[in-house]
Amino acid sequence: DVNVFYGDYMAVRDVSFDIGRNEITALIGPSGCGKSTILRCYNRMNDLIPGARVDGQITYHGVDMYGKDVDPIELRRRVGMVFQKPNPFPKSIYENVAYGPKVNGMSVANMDDLVEEALRGAALWDEVKDKLKTSALALSGGQQQRLCIARTIAVKPEVILMDEPASALDPIATAKIEDLMHELVRDYTIVIVTHNMQQAARVSDRTAFFTAEVDDHGVRYGRLIEFDATVKIFENPSDQRTEDYISGRFG
Repeated sequence: DVNVFYGDYMAVRDVSFDIGRNEITALIGPSGCGKSTILRCYNRMNDLIPGARVDGQITYHGVDMYGKDVDPIELRRRVGMVFQKPNPFPKSIYENVAYGPKVNGMSVANMDDLVEEALRGAALWDEVKDKLKTSALALSGGQQQRLCIARTIAVKPEVILMDEPASALDPIATAKIEDLMHELVRDYTIVIVTHNMQQAARVSDRTAFFTAEVDDHGVRYGRLIEFDATVKIFENPSDQRTEDYISGRFG
């Protein structure tokens, strides 16, 4: 029963669904329907927006994420995020990956081993192992996005949030990110926002379809319409609005 407000404006209303461990959950729907707003609730990124607040309850291992005893910084270590556009730091490839463990004060026996492990986990090691000291900004867009994934997994999260991680990439780089997601889900739980219907169908186990509606006062808000196994959402949805969106009749 989650509602998200920006000031007095209720951006998303009455959202309820479960995210499965070691599954990929896709959030789909037209622009402005609240997908990214909901995604940002899962590691309390909305806390950083003035006037934003979350009503209802989001629990993680049975603990209310918004409880007074929850440390948002520790939560964000456990629930990492990869953004729409690659955002490597203007540092070397090595320093990008090592940054999170250093800042979080992690006890690391061998940083070189941790950096290699994270880069291997992001399917990037073989491409960069001979240039770890060069600037991350010299990498291609697809490599930069995989570096950001390596930077995320270096701090040993349990969940990875991805906000349209391939929207700025070419088809070959996109395919690498999708292949990587299939590898990562063995060890992590993944939630992805995507506008690409085919991508959601290819990579996810479950899908949540959101749409934008207008209330009696003419105010637009986001709402969850349907949540189910991805195969059912795409082959036999329960709601006509889901069918219309997936088939391209609106949105």
